[in-house]
Amino acid sequence: MSNSYAQPVLRTNDLSDGLSVVERLLGIADLSDLEVDFDVRISSTHVLSAALVVLPDAEWWVDGDRDGSSRKGDDPSAHLPIRLRGWAMPVETVQPFLEAVGDSPATVRWDFACWPEAPEVGLDAGGTRGAFVTMCVNVRDLDLEEPAADHTVFVHVKQIEAERAPWLAAQVGLRVIGDLVMAPY
Repeated sequence: MSNSYAQPVLRTNDLSDGLSVVERLLGIADLSDLEVDFDVRISSTHVLSAALVVLPDAEWWVDGDRDGSSRKGDDPSAHLPIRLRGWAMPVETVQPFLEAVGDSPATVRWDFACWPEAPEVGLDAGGTRGAFVTMCVNVRDLDLEEPAADHTVFVHVKQIEAERAPWLAAQVGLRVIGDLVMAPY
């Protein structure tokens, strides 16, 4: 399994603007097998409680030198701050997740079958390992390490199809605004 590569196409202070761009990008994708993955850094019991209502079976772990995780059956509230991740969730969980995490750094990644053909740049439909859209909420990067007051939308492509990212941005009236980077998962 290989990682996808992601390139930012929008940075905004308005969460609804970010979601609108995500919807436009999804509008040109083959949404067969659409599911959503979530990742969030949680520092408070309030956010933890709200996130666990939305993602009751989420994995969590402690970053750094401390010990604690869902695999060990530990109590997450005793180990804050933690990183919590939910996989393969239905699209309907996006809004409740965003409400639950509030100002916490988080990502929402839409995973689907493939991007459309991009004949202008010589590409056939782009498939599974490079067909994602991620919105970083309150953070600038996919690793949740650069907290921010704004939100960034990334398109994911295969590294060998890097020219698809600017093409995708252009399809929704945007342009790439940063470098192509390897996505963390």
